[in-house]
Order: sequence, then structure tokens, then C-alpha cells
Amino acid sequence: MGGGGGGDTFTVDDALLTLGFGKYQYFVLAYAALAWVSEAMEMMLLSFIGPVVKRIWRLSAKEQSLITSVVFIGMLVGAYSWGVIADKYGRRKGFLMTALVTTVAGFMSSFSPNYATLLVLRCVVGIGLGGGPVLCSWLLEFIPPPNRGTWMVVFQAFWTVGAVFEASVAWAVMPTLGWRWLLAFSSIPSFGLLIFYLCTPESPRYLCLNGKIKEAMTILDRIAKVNGTEVPSGTLVSDDDVVASDQDSTPTKRHKQGALTAILKLLSRELIRPTLLLWVVFFGNSFSYYGLVLLTTELNAGRSACAGHKVKAEETEDVNYKDVFITTFAEFPGLIIVALTVDRVGRRLSMAVLFSICCVLIFPLVFQQSDMVTTGLLFGSRICITATFTTLFIYAPEIYPTAVRSTGFGAASSMGRIGGMVCPYVAVALVQGCHETAAIAMFEVIIILSGVSILLIPIETKGRQLSDNVKQKCQP
Repeated sequence: MGGGGGGDTFTVDDALLTLGFGKYQYFVLAYAALAWVSEAMEMMLLSFIGPVVKRIWRLSAKEQSLITSVVFIGMLVGAYSWGVIADKYGRRKGFLMTALVTTVAGFMSSFSPNYATLLVLRCVVGIGLGGGPVLCSWLLEFIPPPNRGTWMVVFQAFWTVGAVFEASVAWAVMPTLGWRWLLAFSSIPSFGLLIFYLCTPESPRYLCLNGKIKEAMTILDRIAKVNGTEVPSGTLVSDDDVVASDQDSTPTKRHKQGALTAILKLLSRELIRPTLLLWVVFFGNSFSYYGLVLLTTELNAGRSACAGHKVKAEETEDVNYKDVFITTFAEFPGLIIVALTVDRVGRRLSMAVLFSICCVLIFPLVFQQSDMVTTGLLFGSRICITATFTTLFIYAPEIYPTAVRSTGFGAASSMGRIGGMVCPYVAVALVQGCHETAAIAMFEVIIILSGVSILLIPIETKGRQLSDNVKQKCQP
């Protein structure tokens, strides 16, 4: 199986089409899902921890904002760095390191004796969480093209599962056991990643691209055995070799590249336009998503305080857990929207429409609204921004060829981390400073820019196979 036969060749995508989506992919999805739940929990806890430690350690609004921002600073470093490591040394090694960093720093942060220690440890957690794009690239490279959109939506659903679970845990733990226990409990899924790591395979697409044909065939044979199918007859080749053969030239050199080479490829003539526009979209999407999460805990409380209705912190909850829990459930209808549109309408158009609807829903918040109306508008906005975020995480790795997929996705994700880094100073500091109108106006402008930028990207990936070759990938 997989031996040379009459000069016939096949690529990894050809093999995946024949092997189908079966039990083996379910295992890969389960591991990726655990990692996604872990990342969602570590991110969502930020909206619960900030208000509590602000009261306990008597922090200013800017100091509270910094607790969230340092996580994104770490993710900014991690997203690009882990992407380069994964493209150079393999997907498995990339997400092993991310899981190890996240687990250790996440658990240790529950023992933080003071504000400075908490900042340092949460920044290290952010570095680990920056490996999310590596995980997405790894999963994507096991899924047959016809199933890619559907199953990547299923994968993204586990972020919502993690977010809702974190809201539930916070509601149960924080009022009785406190914030340290929430940090400790939230690190448990990361330990699971380390336990099951030895069972995870390397991406056959990555192995094939780097000349490790025998190892790639071993993985494909294993998939065939578990799924009850057969690998195509012929010789396994990468897309680079197919393109070289079509052009009557020698196969290209294998892609062992450094960080500088990788970033230069992202800014090459073929990729510079989608790369730069994707950076804008990631910035806007992360700014909006995490901003809406923070607004859920800040907007009603901030307006009440500014209206002169502030009560002593000791007499009220630090966080309105009910509002956070309700708005977090908005992510489920967002996922349903993605499932219905991503392979029918396409990635770009669906994101542009959802950004527009989000703008319409946020606009009334410029004016004073009742708590119920505010929660309802944030619920609708969260639906839209969750749907765009999910679609973007499907679309971004599809744009890039295998040789720079993790790097390209990681670099774009880094731009998103800058958005996440800035948003607390808008959603928390501005709101607590009684500048709610200015805060909402900034969200409106950034969301509009994101919608325009996604339409300007000249590539639609709906129904396309993944590619190993830059020129082949960038054809409209």
C-alpha cells in the first residue's frame, strides 16, 4: 500500500479524500478540542479575576486592565514564535511546548503573592496560549477538503464549550473559594494535553513537504487501518513536487526555514496583500471579541457608578455572573450561523455581513440603556463576533501554503493579540472613567474597518484544497 505503481503519484489531500473522515480524525479532533477548551478557559477567566483582585489589592482601573493586557503581550510573542517553531520542527513539538508552558504558568499563577507576580505569570501563560494557531494548522492538515469547513466549525465549538464551562465554574467557585481556586481549576485541562501527548501523530502533510515520505506514509497507513479504508496506489508526493513536475523542473528544496525567511515569504509579492489585510481583520476581531467579553462585566456597573449610584464594593458582587453566563451562551447560535454559511455563502462574505450586523447592534449602546437592553444588545453582538472569529480561524490557515501555514497564521494571530492588548484600556479604563460613548465609538470604527478589509482580500477558500506551493495557493 502506497508503493510506486506505474508512475502514478498522489498528494496528501488525494489520500485524505480516499481515506475519508473517520475514527482516526475523531481522535485528532478530541485532542485538539481539549486544547481549545483549555485555551478558552484561560482567556475567559480574565473577565472574572480582574474585578476581584482590583478590590483586594486596591488597584486602579489601568492596573486592572494590565492584568488582561499582559496575557495578550505574551500571546503576541508566542503566536509568531510557536508558528515558526512548528513550521521548522513540526506541529507536535510546537504544541507540546505550548501546553507545557501554559500548564505550569497557569497553575503557578494561583499562588501569586502579589500583583507583580500575577502579571509575570499571566504573561507567561499568554506565551503558551499563543500556540493556538499551531493546533489549528495541525488539525486542518488531517481533514479531507470536503469536510474541512464543517469539522473546523465543530472544533471551534469547543472554544464555546470552554467559555461556558469557565463561566459556570467561576459562578460556583468565586463566591465561596475565591479567585485562586478558579485559576487552579482552570489549569486542569492543560494537564490533560500533556498526559495524552504521546498518542498524537505528526501532520502527514508537514512530513511529506519536508521529504519524510516514509514517515508520512506510516501515518496515512495508520489512518487507513483505523478508518477501515485504503491508501491510494502510487507514490506519495508533495504539491511542490507536483508543481515542479508540471513545469518540467526539478523538485524544490525542502522547507527548513528560519524566522526571517518565513516572514519574508509572508511579505512576498504573492502573499503581501492577503497577509496585511488579514492582520487588520485579526486585530479588529480580537479587539471586538475580548472587548465585548469585558464590557459584559463593566458597562452596566460603570454607568451606574458614573450616574452616582456606586455602592461599596464590599456590599455587592465584583462580577455579575448571571450576565456573563447569559452572554457567553450567545456563542452557540454564533456557531450555528457559521455552520450554515461557511461552506455555502463563503468565508469572506459571511464575515463582512456579520461585522455589519454587529455594528448595528452595538450602536444603541452609545446612549444610556437599561441593564436588560444592554445585556440583550451585547448578547446579539457576541453572536456576530463569535461567528466572525470562528470563520476567521477556518479561513486564515487555508490561505497559506503548508511551508508557512503555522507562521502565517501565527503572525496574523499576533496582530490579534495586539487588539486584545489594547481593548482593556477601552472596555475597562474608558468605561470606568465615564467615557462610555467614546469606548463604543471606537468599537464601531474598528469593526467597520475589519469588515472592509475582509472584502479586500482577493482569495476565497470555500471548497479549495490546501496547498504546499505559494503561487498555486494565491491564484484567485
